Amino acid sequence: MRNPLRRYYGRGDLHFITFSCYRRRPFLGSVRARHRFTKVLDVVRSRHKFLLIGYVVMPEHVHLLISEPQTGNPSKVLQVLKQNVSSALRVKRKGSSSQLPLPFSSTELPSPFWQRRFYDFNVWSGKKIGEKLDYMHRNPVQRKLVSHPKDWPWSSWSYYARGERGLVRIDRLEDENGRHLKQQSRKSLSARQKSQTPHP
Repeated sequence: MRNPLRRYYGRGDLHFITFSCYRRRPFLGSVRARHRFTKVLDVVRSRHKFLLIGYVVMPEHVHLLISEPQTGNPSKVLQVLKQNVSSALRVKRKGSSSQLPLPFSSTELPSPFWQRRFYDFNVWSGKKIGEKLDYMHRNPVQRKLVSHPKDWPWSSWSYYARGERGLVRIDRLEDENGRHLKQQSRKSLSARQKSQTPHP
């Protein structure tokens, strides 16, 4: 029997969440799949009313930095998000020749699509928030998918580095001293980029 993962909810912390495709296969390896994921994420965020502080969508896993939802908990949010993404990717698109294809047809979507469990780290300080944001934004570079975070649009990097909305709206958050975390993250990006190690 697997050991249950401990979750710590109700403390007012943010949650740094990592979840993977089944057996870490690159089911999010196409432009279409990553775009569809970001659209579903935006809808789920609005419906469940949680703050989205940062994210990155990789070919085989996803990192999110979120608050707890107004109703339910992050486990419920992840359940809904996973179900909605896999359902959305089963819908056929018309005239999608300009998009990179999925590595499988929409009617042959792998089942299961996601690993069952997810990693959840409670984030309680402005310093930790900055570390997790920088870690996420460097992930595509460390994986050699792009040479700079600006070239990977499926993350919150453009909001913190340029003040741009990006593919998904990012929620404004201030630290315990009332400073906007976007400004702090801009200052720390260059200092931390070289030391970041991607999630295994």
